[in-house]
Amino acid sequence: MSKLRVIIADDERPAREFLKSLLRGFESVELVGEAENGSDAIELIRSLKPDLALLDLKMPEMSGLDAVRTLRKGQMPLVAFITAHDEYAVQAFEVNAVDYLLKPVEKMRLGETLMRAANALEHEDWRSVASEKIKRAAQTIEESSEPLARIPVRVRDEIILVPVAEVASIVADGELLHIMTAAGKKYIINHRLKDLEPRLDPHDFVRLSRGAIVSVAMIERISPMPGGTYQVELTNGQAIGTSRLQSKILRNRLLRL
Repeated sequence: MSKLRVIIADDERPAREFLKSLLRGFESVELVGEAENGSDAIELIRSLKPDLALLDLKMPEMSGLDAVRTLRKGQMPLVAFITAHDEYAVQAFEVNAVDYLLKPVEKMRLGETLMRAANALEHEDWRSVASEKIKRAAQTIEESSEPLARIPVRVRDEIILVPVAEVASIVADGELLHIMTAAGKKYIINHRLKDLEPRLDPHDFVRLSRGAIVSVAMIERISPMPGGTYQVELTNGQAIGTSRLQSKILRNRLLRL
């Protein structure tokens, strides 16, 4: 019996190493590749054609869900999303029969996922079924998630509720996020950008790089830079550079009529 060929994708190295250690405990599994972001995961899937992809749901620049949505039906592997307890995502996956694993992943639960994948591969139309399930789950998540209206910020002994409509940029610095408003007020919260981004309205904000998100309405000027990137200037005077990957997304979203 051939082994189940698996790839994993998670932007946090400790999480990848932990998952790899669990997979080594299953003789029926062959780990064929690993990625640290959604873009690399897409390339791995296209080149290695794994049976199963274990994808972190929230990764910078491109989530696991967004990554597989870019694949054609004929490229789609079986997928199990790995997530901290996200009520909207978990509900969407359960409703649409998409497999998921909650962090920290337990070996017994991972074994169930591997068994489901092995059984699914026995059906001739498994790629089509997997593609359709993921499409439905993505639509369910988009329809059920309510965007964040205010961001709670602790300032000394008080908690200030910063209206999201006033936020010009959110820039990551390790585990801290620096929030800058249109009026130039600065706030710092202890949170991860990849966890906050899904709570923001995707129509109102755009990611510029792994560590920066800005308000679309507050972009004043976009200047081309060497290497195909851009410098984005905001109405509050901030200037933030883009990554190459996000430059492509920026061009498609904002720089075309």
